[in-house]
Amino acid sequence: MSSLTSIYLDHAATTPMLPEAIAAYAEAAGAGPVNPSSLHAFGRSARSRVTAARDALAESLGCSPAEIVFTGSGTESDNAALFGAAEVQRARGRDGIVATAVEHPAVLNACRALEKRGFRLTLLQPDETGRVSAEDAARAIDGRTAVVSIMAGNNETGTRQPFEEIGEIARTQGAAMHVDAVQAFGYERWDLQKLPVDLLSISAHKIGGPQGVGLLFIRRGTPFEPLLHGGNQERSRRAGTENVAGIAAFAAAARSTFAGLEEKVRRVEAVRAAFLSGLSRELGEEAFRINGNEHFRLPHIVNVSFQGISSETMLMNLDLAGVAASGGSACSSGSLQPSHVLSAMKLSPDRVRNAVRFSFGLGNTREEAEKTALIIATISARLRIT
Repeated sequence: MSSLTSIYLDHAATTPMLPEAIAAYAEAAGAGPVNPSSLHAFGRSARSRVTAARDALAESLGCSPAEIVFTGSGTESDNAALFGAAEVQRARGRDGIVATAVEHPAVLNACRALEKRGFRLTLLQPDETGRVSAEDAARAIDGRTAVVSIMAGNNETGTRQPFEEIGEIARTQGAAMHVDAVQAFGYERWDLQKLPVDLLSISAHKIGGPQGVGLLFIRRGTPFEPLLHGGNQERSRRAGTENVAGIAAFAAAARSTFAGLEEKVRRVEAVRAAFLSGLSRELGEEAFRINGNEHFRLPHIVNVSFQGISSETMLMNLDLAGVAASGGSACSSGSLQPSHVLSAMKLSPDRVRNAVRFSFGLGNTREEAEKTALIIATISARLRIT
């Protein structure tokens, strides 16, 4: 984090590593040569760390440890799920892909790549709050659908999707159900043995773990072909030497997160509420609009459009004032294109152009939220004068 940045409100992009995760990473990295595939004592020690982490993460997800595959990122997990299931399903006569128009680029661009390979792609369109309907999904999913991919919660707006209902529809049609849970993991408790989900992607750095390590849940019996080919790591489902230190830190972050999940959710909800209350007080309710669904949403994200101020201008001024926020998906940073999520919601061009995402996490306080609202009001007043 930059020394100039005093208020970090971009947790949806990446989170600061938790002390427990840093300690676990340092311990594993300092334990000597660590290749879990080696048969000697060093290898056995490394393998033991990976096994313990797999067990801990399986407990947090409500699944079997054997159903967990470690990857290098959430993006890899998404791609492995989509390509891995789609190609096997095509051999069974299924060539349809169903996803939403508001998916993360890791899913959306993978779906478009599959379309170029001959798959039929159907994108479910959201309403003005960013939420798709199970009814539309039921009309799109049929006996030829290979994979359905629905995110749990949107990374730009926080809108939560009805993936449980859509998963039941996919199951009745024999389609593989994938959920991109990268943004939602760590804010909800799930029991994957009971949910109609066959594949689920998460990433460590969204919950206080390190960057460069992710996870893919693959339900036993789900059609799947590895994305990477090489050694027999991860039960031949993901070739490449495991990131032992990263995996150990991932598990430590998950243990800490789920031990205090309810308190974490309460805290970020309180910070979010203080921020919006501050905006209403300092700016006036007519000066901004919330983009997203206020009933079905993740607790830590709010996307706001400021009347008459472009997102680039607001973000630049916030940065100069020591506040870190975002214009949308971190994976699209540097792009001059408008948000595909907000555009799919059919918001006005001005509202799309003026949108800023604020995302909260551990370490943020109500005082920071109120201070940020005051900073935004000061920026707004200055820009309108000039």
